[in-house]
Amino acid sequence: MAADGHGHSPIEQFEIKELLPIDIFGIDASLTNSGAYMLVALGLIFGFLYFSTGGRSLVPTRLQSISELIYEFVANTVRENVGSQGMQFFPLVFSLFIFVLVLNLLGMIPIPGVTFTVTSHIAITASLALMVISIVVFYGLYKHGLGFFKIFVPSGVPLALYPLLIPIEIISFISRPISLSVRLFANMLAGHIALKIFAGFIGVLLGAGVWAVLAPLPLALTVALTALEVLVAVLQAYVFAVLTCIYLSDAVHGSH
Repeated sequence: MAADGHGHSPIEQFEIKELLPIDIFGIDASLTNSGAYMLVALGLIFGFLYFSTGGRSLVPTRLQSISELIYEFVANTVRENVGSQGMQFFPLVFSLFIFVLVLNLLGMIPIPGVTFTVTSHIAITASLALMVISIVVFYGLYKHGLGFFKIFVPSGVPLALYPLLIPIEIISFISRPISLSVRLFANMLAGHIALKIFAGFIGVLLGAGVWAVLAPLPLALTVALTALEVLVAVLQAYVFAVLTCIYLSDAVHGSH
């Protein structure tokens, strides 16, 4: 059954559509709306950073000020959670933060038939999370060797408890990419479904004769939810960056 007055399901907005069929030696490399949105995000990020930092001056422009604020915000996040040694990973954390942020915000722009939220797909968020965990493991082994696995051995506990606590620590570590990806995916998915449903109620009530007087109620809720979703979009990008820093801290510092 349709979820709104226009006959569209709230799930339809998450459908991946092929925009440009591309076949490379039998491999389907077609451009989809998901890929197009990621390319747009990359273009916006590159353009913003280029124009905001290309003509640096002692008296910063508005774009330069915004760029510097984002830089300092991410840099402070890295220092607070990883320490000064973690600044070698600043480009990674900065790239993840601004990429996820722009993708989240792009999904908030209401363009009928076009709007798509890349981060509402678990395949995308899981890929980013697996990349982060892979870097943590490989760098941890590179810096600490097999000593990296001491992160699974809690310090200051009796030896007799190791058989119980070590499996728990391993499961906790393995669950990191799951929690990192599902948190972002679920928040974006649920928020956009709620927005679609309440927006649909507006059309239904407007076309329901006497009940049209109630249309302002879902409209007010839609406006409030939109403001909340913008906040969630920013917050989830920040949470993704913070958790990345926390996980990188294990690779940088090893077991304590």
